[in-house]
Amino acid sequence: MGEPQEVGLDLASPHDAALLSNLLELYCYDLSDTFGLELGPDGRFGYQNLLLYWSEPERRFPFLIRSGNRVVGFAFATQGLPTAVDIEAFDVAEFFVLRRYRRGGIGRRAAFLLWNRFAARWIVRVSEGNPIGHRFWARAVAEYANGVFTETTRPGNPHAWRVLSFDSTNRRASLEES
Repeated sequence: MGEPQEVGLDLASPHDAALLSNLLELYCYDLSDTFGLELGPDGRFGYQNLLLYWSEPERRFPFLIRSGNRVVGFAFATQGLPTAVDIEAFDVAEFFVLRRYRRGGIGRRAAFLLWNRFAARWIVRVSEGNPIGHRFWARAVAEYANGVFTETTRPGNPHAWRVLSFDSTNRRASLEES
């Protein structure tokens, strides 16, 4: 696709809920094979946690990913998940870039912007049933963290999780360097 336009990561507001709900349908469709997701009776996959991103603003952070002036995806981050080993860590809860905008650096740049947003310990979980996603995240984390990260495996359903952990406190990578 060539060199992408400028990539932006904008905090979403409750006014963006309908837009995010539509994007979440595309995201769920993309992952339906991996996780065995089924449509509900209304013909939608649904995402029950969306409203929590505005009712728990101290620990849930929804973002829209833009390329130029177009919305091309979203990123959801959470802090303090009870299932995490480090409850202060930030987690890339959901991350999606429209297919048309993949493989051009937009996802990588958006991930870097997300990690730069919060100087903290980060966790990225990827299903072993999603090998393309794992390759993307392993490369992005390795580049961002200059190779200083850990990768572990945790049980999951229907697949185990690959868990990448690193610290963005030093902000070792920047978009200007890439």
